[in-house]
Amino acid sequence: MAERVEASIPEEGENTIEERHVGSMWELEQKLDQPMDEEATKLNDMYRPEKSLSILVLLRLSFQSLGIVYGDLGTSPLYVFYNTFPDGIEDSEDVIGALSLIIYSLLLIPLIKYVFIVCKANDNGQGGTLAIYSLLCRHAKVSLIPNHQRSDENLTTYSRTLFPEGSFSAKTKKWLEGKHWRKRALLVIVLLGTCMTIGDGILTPAISVLSATGGIKVNNPKMSSDVVVIVSIIILIGLFSMQHYGTDKVGWLFAPIVFIWLLFIGATGIYNICKHDTSVLKAFSPTYIYLYFKRRGRDGWISLGGILLSITGTEALYADIAYFPLLAIQLAFTFFVFPCLLLAYCGQAAYLVNNKDHYKDAFYASIPDSVYWPMFIVATLAAIVGSQATISGTYSIVKQAVSHGCFPRVKIVHTSKKLIGQIYCPDINWMLMIGCIAVTASFKNQSQIGNAYGTAVVLVMLMTTLLMVLIMILVWRCHWSLVLVFAVLSLVVELSYFSAVIFKFIEGGWVPLIIAAISLLVMSVWHYATVKKYEFEVHSKVSMSWILGLGPSLGLVRVPGIGLVYTELARGVPHIFSHFITNLPAIHSVVVFVCVKYLPVYTVPEEERFLVKRIGPKTFRMFRCVARYGYKDLHRKDDDFETKLFNSLFSFIRIETMMEPGANSSTYSSAYSVNQTQDSRDGLVHNNNNNNHNVNNNNNHNDNNNENNNMDMFSSMVDYTVSTLDTIVPVGSPHSRMSFRQSNTVEEEEEDELEFLRTCKESGVVHIMGNTVVKARSGAGLPKKIAIDYVYAFLAKICRENSVILHVPHETLLNVGQVFYV
Repeated sequence: MAERVEASIPEEGENTIEERHVGSMWELEQKLDQPMDEEATKLNDMYRPEKSLSILVLLRLSFQSLGIVYGDLGTSPLYVFYNTFPDGIEDSEDVIGALSLIIYSLLLIPLIKYVFIVCKANDNGQGGTLAIYSLLCRHAKVSLIPNHQRSDENLTTYSRTLFPEGSFSAKTKKWLEGKHWRKRALLVIVLLGTCMTIGDGILTPAISVLSATGGIKVNNPKMSSDVVVIVSIIILIGLFSMQHYGTDKVGWLFAPIVFIWLLFIGATGIYNICKHDTSVLKAFSPTYIYLYFKRRGRDGWISLGGILLSITGTEALYADIAYFPLLAIQLAFTFFVFPCLLLAYCGQAAYLVNNKDHYKDAFYASIPDSVYWPMFIVATLAAIVGSQATISGTYSIVKQAVSHGCFPRVKIVHTSKKLIGQIYCPDINWMLMIGCIAVTASFKNQSQIGNAYGTAVVLVMLMTTLLMVLIMILVWRCHWSLVLVFAVLSLVVELSYFSAVIFKFIEGGWVPLIIAAISLLVMSVWHYATVKKYEFEVHSKVSMSWILGLGPSLGLVRVPGIGLVYTELARGVPHIFSHFITNLPAIHSVVVFVCVKYLPVYTVPEEERFLVKRIGPKTFRMFRCVARYGYKDLHRKDDDFETKLFNSLFSFIRIETMMEPGANSSTYSSAYSVNQTQDSRDGLVHNNNNNNHNVNNNNNHNDNNNENNNMDMFSSMVDYTVSTLDTIVPVGSPHSRMSFRQSNTVEEEEEDELEFLRTCKESGVVHIMGNTVVKARSGAGLPKKIAIDYVYAFLAKICRENSVILHVPHETLLNVGQVFYV
């Protein structure tokens, strides 16, 4: 059952249907299909935040965070000095200057900026560029998918702040919302940061493992480099093969390794400082940074690309904060990771001051012979763990992108029964593995991979800084002077690094840009098609007047059972429903329009998940159910979506019956004639249109009356109109047997309808889903044809279907096909 639909979506500046809601027809639509604000406010606020953690639990989580969050940052000493001095060390003072740059880079970027500022810009524990975007979407109307409703703001997790009129925050919000291109630019910044983070997931394991296994050649100089590459690839395959066991298990396995690793490099650093040169501690004076650039000039500036590698893993730290409490992450870095890294770099610098020729293998050469092989084993294991931080962060980023409609639907597995933030993406996992193996086998040395890695890291940091400026203005409402200080200091440091990595574009710096370009193409095309499909749903939705014109039987045979019609719309009747009832002779006795909607919040509590609303009079047996999810929520196999939906529907009927001022205000007999059904079906829309003006005038005449009186009056008017229709009610159907009588009490009416729904449920539930194929319109430009007809078509073919994500049984699924041209 497929339909060819050619819809014209208004371009920017044109009036949309939402903006042309004028006249009596609009008033009728609003009365018949109202927003769910009232239903949202009736939900019980049963959500409770997590309890404060005890000191022992906090220390345990701080220890466990070492294996997930700090593995990447902790393994940087393996390759920093080699990438800083790829052509050798000419002056011992250059080592002191480079060490000073490393010390203040670690102080300014990971410690001050990220751990104590950026990480606080989390969405209830969720980090990354898309978490920042969610915060901004709640504080300003910047989402390109306009599915926001006021009822969403009643969620307990929908936290936001209001701006005083005329404030700097209010002016910024107005400016951001003023032009559509600004919203697009914001999304591009977010997606670019996301794509670079995905690129990190490929480059981090490659450079970490290759650098660690390179220690084999230190005692065997004649060994071929191919052997190191083969060993690295074997380790990478083993690493990615372990991911399906879950982050929780991996965290307990890797945390002791990183803990021992950091203790080893810290102790080795103390040993080298005491043995070789204690004067390297003068690098804590920033004057040596100035002397370093003065002495080396352009070469010193280019060497910033190597210094940058000392803070790689910081961006993964922010993406991984979802796995552990922020305080645990702050404690682990401030009191353990940061001091150990400083000691490690100072120890290597002390060794290089007296051994300038060992710049290529500074780390392994500085290790005492008695502990060389134990350190090599721990270094290799730590490199494996270092890759875990970025891999885990990539999973989180992809999950958020899928929920925002910016990435194709991929399989996401929940790996922990206790913590909902720990996930595994099989498809992404194998793609990362293939990318790591390709990079490792192609470059075969850490220098070029380091250049590529630095480019990706600095671009993520730049995007984060730009987004943080908006967070400080719109969310934190900081004074403009504080925002200016943060922005200037961050951009000065990060743009300095960026200007250095540009010089290494040809020497590997192009790799992350290629990865980001491919990822950005995929995400942009998918999001563009998602937006167009939603606009198509909005502009082609069916008029409620047309539905009313069909009568309670919808002009069809109402067969026993319940039909769940899935739609993107939180209001209105979807186009696929009209296509369905105009091509089939029967429809289910109960129809529920189900909208699965993702909100810019990290999670929606189970008790606030579903909103239910009745559509039209009671005898139509039509409902709307909006199932709301956050970007952290998952559709698990053990979650019985259908049962929860029906429980919410039953609860709504009970509450609705209790809240009604009169039991029979909107009920009527459903015994009608069969002969004139088709005439009514074709002609009632015209009659409704003629009478809508009177409905409008009556409502305007009673503006000063109580709102409930207006609604009662309107309901009675609608009931009178509909009761004149001729409909088909099959003999012996549940609808015929259980028609309401005027003498029913409230309790009897409630029990009758609940029993009717249970009978229909037992008769069978069918899930009706739209299978929309998007194609480029004839005459469209070549870029659009390629993007839609090839790129999007390919992505739509390989991604997971909505029915699979919602775990809809195949035997109860009915697809309604349609082709949409853009």
